[in-house]
Amino acid sequence: MSSKNIDSNSNPIGDEKRREFLKIIASMSTLLAGGPLLSACSINMNKDDIMTTKSRFDIGWDKLKEIDGHAGESVIDSLSKIAPDLAKYTIEFPFGDIYSRGGLDLKSREIATVAALTALGNAAPQLKVHIHGALNVGCSPEEVIEVIIQMSVYAGFPAALNAAFSAQEVFEERGIL
Repeated sequence: MSSKNIDSNSNPIGDEKRREFLKIIASMSTLLAGGPLLSACSINMNKDDIMTTKSRFDIGWDKLKEIDGHAGESVIDSLSKIAPDLAKYTIEFPFGDIYSRGGLDLKSREIATVAALTALGNAAPQLKVHIHGALNVGCSPEEVIEVIIQMSVYAGFPAALNAAFSAQEVFEERGIL
């Protein structure tokens, strides 16, 4: 079997297939690593060959602002002073990867989040942010309270009472009560 020397400009798989393959790699690397993998490679490409995609961080930041608004931005700002990597991961994973998925609308995701944080019973600051988020994406105050009441059955009355007081603070802050 003879081996052929292939220089960096030769293309054994064809130009069209090569461009298609590189586009797939570019989009996968952006989604998985938060930035284009191709920037680290020495591949001759036209600008048109690289798909324009947003990074996980950009997707997450947009989703965070859409859901939590100022409350979420404040959390990230304060967290970035003590643990900037944790702030980045908070934007990329929950908001860039999970909240941006299909399958559930944002209202359903926030209802689930309020329920989970209520059930934890020890996450009042996060619960308040997500009560704001639930209201921002279309939940009514009555729906938030119903979720909290539902959690009294599964998480206990102390957790539900704490959540109700958190909801009261958010409602007062927003002029609902």
